[in-house]
Amino acid sequence: MIDELKKMSRDDLIAALRASETTLKAREAELRDLRNLAEGKGNAVVGNTREMQGIVRQARQIAQTEAVVLIRGNSGTGKEHTARFIHENSARADGPFVTLNCDALSDTLDANNFEGELFGYERGAFTGATSRHLGKAEQAKGGTLFLDEVANLSATAQAKLLQFLQERSFMRLGSNISQHADIRIIAGTSQNLELLVQQRNFREDLFYRLNIFQINLPDLVNRKTDILLLADHFIAKMNLKYGKNVARLSTPAIDMLMSYHWPGNVRELENCIEHACLATTDVAINAYDLPPTLQTDMTSGTSLLPEGGTPLSTLLENYEREILTEALRRHDGNLSAAGRDLSVSPRMMHYKVKKLGI
Repeated sequence: MIDELKKMSRDDLIAALRASETTLKAREAELRDLRNLAEGKGNAVVGNTREMQGIVRQARQIAQTEAVVLIRGNSGTGKEHTARFIHENSARADGPFVTLNCDALSDTLDANNFEGELFGYERGAFTGATSRHLGKAEQAKGGTLFLDEVANLSATAQAKLLQFLQERSFMRLGSNISQHADIRIIAGTSQNLELLVQQRNFREDLFYRLNIFQINLPDLVNRKTDILLLADHFIAKMNLKYGKNVARLSTPAIDMLMSYHWPGNVRELENCIEHACLATTDVAINAYDLPPTLQTDMTSGTSLLPEGGTPLSTLLENYEREILTEALRRHDGNLSAAGRDLSVSPRMMHYKVKKLGI
């Protein structure tokens, strides 16, 4: 190797050195991207629509403060992703970003207890507490704590959270030592908090504590011009994740992505692209690489606007079926609970479920 270098001219040596530097920088960038992917860092809010650009401006602006942020949007619109973006553009970016999913926490004194998850517990604090557990408030020290689906907290948990937000101190269960919470709070919800407050299912004082600065995320169907931009972003992400070399979407695949109604929003799109990247053996994603839910969309009548013309009554019926199905899925098939979300009586819910064949 040394002998070969000695035979090269000065200009050739300089060219070879520059080529090596370029290759090294490319590999360093790839390693950095892989590291960020593994650690969940380096997130960008992707979107060219005026609404999404406004959200990016809002997020960057509020990131420079310590204010509580409430991120609202339907399931899959990217609430946690936006919260992480705020964290990474704040003075706390070097600190941890910790998520507490409030959806399945209980009031019973066990490992799934809200206080135990948020504040932590000492060994022997309750039956089954065999060792000390650091809560999310302690894990997030110096960083950001994201309270996901905060509307699903019980009345007891809401009271505990309100006290924590007011005092910014806590004690692990089974301990009498108070600790200061050096964290930034961001909350997220897919529910109508104002309606829950009116129904007395969510504390009004807690709502005002959380609703200091609000960011509202739109459904993907309302920002269709961003679909291909997001798809390209996810293809690049999956190439890194799986070592693939997918370069583009085929025209039929693009048509399918653009005609679909995306009830699962951005999360569903990412899952579809991940599926397609794994399924394809080509440098392009073809229509047959996409999941069956997209391939049957036009023929099943679930497309937002099927080709060939469809009566408005049929389209409205399909949309109503989609809403009812989502509400029932969210409440594990409980008709009464789903009806409360939609302000529909149990009797009417039974009628509609039977009529629509859900």
